[in-house]
Amino acid sequence: MTVGTGTVKVPGATLRYEVRGSGPVLLLVPGGAGDAGMYEGMADRLAAAGHTVVSYDQRGLSRSPLDGPPAEQRVEDWAADALAVLDAVSPDEPAAVFGGSSGGIVALALLAARPDRVRRLVAHEPPLLGLLADPAPYRAHFAEVRELLRTQGLGPAMARFSETPDGRKPEVRKPEGHSGELPASVRPMASRMAANMPVFLEHVLCSFSSSAPDLDGLRAAAGKLVLGVGRETGDDQVALVGPARRLAELTGAPVVAFPGGHVGCVEHPEEFAGLLLTAMRP
Repeated sequence: MTVGTGTVKVPGATLRYEVRGSGPVLLLVPGGAGDAGMYEGMADRLAAAGHTVVSYDQRGLSRSPLDGPPAEQRVEDWAADALAVLDAVSPDEPAAVFGGSSGGIVALALLAARPDRVRRLVAHEPPLLGLLADPAPYRAHFAEVRELLRTQGLGPAMARFSETPDGRKPEVRKPEGHSGELPASVRPMASRMAANMPVFLEHVLCSFSSSAPDLDGLRAAAGKLVLGVGRETGDDQVALVGPARRLAELTGAPVVAFPGGHVGCVEHPEEFAGLLLTAMRP
């Protein structure tokens, strides 16, 4: 399918976005160190179902350069960026929105601030640590990861990031026959993601995971909200599944179990896209 590209100038950065298909807009908000390529595996399926599928590179990552040197990033700025992309591609109609991980945090902030611009929103495993009963170990874990990046480099930081706060490898419920290899659809993004990772760990991870969602705004818009968790995300990955479940309790929004784990959209793009289309129906 043909992929168009464009740019949007926002305060402090220039955002690059991708568009494919036609119909009502479905905005895919990338998370972590990923970019628009995170959704390459399912974008064509979503477009074929009758959507204009839009994704973009977050400010300071991949092909969306900052105007100056990297600094601590703010959720509200990234939510304004998502709105700017929406305004560029769908100025007159609200859009469906999907955000995963830190992209889910951004999507939730967009919904709370501008519910008029959102038709339906799915936030998949947003790591909002403040929603946990005891966020302190997880905040300390992420702070340790950032400090390791500063003192020992990316390798030790990533090794610690891949563990639970108490130093164990997290439980992952992989189905039989799963290869564990990086899917072909996202391999072109791999080098960009590697370059983005230090920026994410230094300037995004701690500030975004420690941010407080606008619960009043989300309760008011709860009829448009769906929370997602991964079927293969282990119960010991509390920072990933706990906030989504708690936010569902606080807002009354439903929880949907999606295929795969924290990046199920990459691991099982076809099945994930099918369930996402169902979840996007009012």
